Amino acid sequence: MRRGGQYGGWVVFLAVVLVLAGGSPGGAEAPELALGEINPLTGALAKHGTEIHQGIVLAVAEVNARGGLNGRRVKLLSRDDQSRPEIALNQAQDLITRERVAGLVGGYVDTLVGPISEMAAKHQVPYVASASLQTALTRKRHNPYFFRVSTLEGILGPVCRFVGEVLRPRQVALFYMATPGSQEFAEGVEARLGPQGVRIPVKEKFRPGAPDFSMALLKVRLSGAEVLISGGFYPDNLLLVRQLREQRLTLKAVLAPWGAAYPSFIEELGHLSEGVLGTCAWNPGITWPGTEKDSEAFVQAFEARFQQTPTTTAMHGYASARVLLAALERALARHPAPTGAQVAEELRALDLTLPLGRVRFDAHGDPLDYEHVVVQIQQGRLVPVFPPARAKAAVMVPLPAGPK
Repeated sequence: MRRGGQYGGWVVFLAVVLVLAGGSPGGAEAPELALGEINPLTGALAKHGTEIHQGIVLAVAEVNARGGLNGRRVKLLSRDDQSRPEIALNQAQDLITRERVAGLVGGYVDTLVGPISEMAAKHQVPYVASASLQTALTRKRHNPYFFRVSTLEGILGPVCRFVGEVLRPRQVALFYMATPGSQEFAEGVEARLGPQGVRIPVKEKFRPGAPDFSMALLKVRLSGAEVLISGGFYPDNLLLVRQLREQRLTLKAVLAPWGAAYPSFIEELGHLSEGVLGTCAWNPGITWPGTEKDSEAFVQAFEARFQQTPTTTAMHGYASARVLLAALERALARHPAPTGAQVAEELRALDLTLPLGRVRFDAHGDPLDYEHVVVQIQQGRLVPVFPPARAKAAVMVPLPAGPK
């Protein structure tokens, strides 16, 4: 009995040692790795927040299907910020301090991304934002834990080159929202087109979800502007295009970088959308050169899981998650329990090619290679028209007249 008791004691001792080391006598799996996601799943921004969420879910599912990160399954903890900055901040604090997540991902618009980035910096947790543009978030103060897969320059550059080199208008009307990213976009357009001799007689500021553009469009008509550039979101641009068609406004072009490059935009407006210009970094059939197979695989996997076609916003969610997961995997290969600083170090060293584009970060956490293409709705399809190296058709001008 005594010898048996001693033997039993050794079994208990070994079991405790194995558990403390992360294993078990039965060879149990390594503990899950918690990843936090914060997106607007309800509220005014729910449409695009949900699309980002779906892209993140797919990226995590792919990693787990191949065995996780260094044998550790990834547990995605999703939180809804309700399209409200104070909720985004609270959700970030909960994920970091209570759930002990290894990193944060997601985020749509800078009013929501900004508070999350500050909380991430405070607790030294890496955060890769899916949709963020405001320059101040990376340039006004150093945040070594904040990274993003999009940047305003990647939109401003192609838009202004396209307007100056292809459309060549004398006068442009500029609509923009009362949000940091949209205001910065408007300032950038004015700063770049002005030296080219392009006048901007109409600069109309509005709040997201504006109920009516009638008076603003009347100003455009009276000004003689040939091109209208809108810095509004998806619902704003739906209303804007409907109303300018109703008013039979004659324009050379309408360019809406945010909101027009969506299949649902075409479905909602039908023939009224014909000729409208937008921009995107990715869409089904529009992908970074050399990633055609990966892009098609993403589309097929997304459609199988969600029974719908992915949008450019969904790809931003997918890409941001892929980036964070890749950095975590590299950190885990070097450190059994990597710190936030070690994961951030791997993010700064990352060089990854995805359908969204090549992803490398500068010293501020901004992507070096992010760039949109200009697309036009032609015969009910999104067709790349600029830059020339990626164009599939010539731009159609002037904007086709609306219905009588």
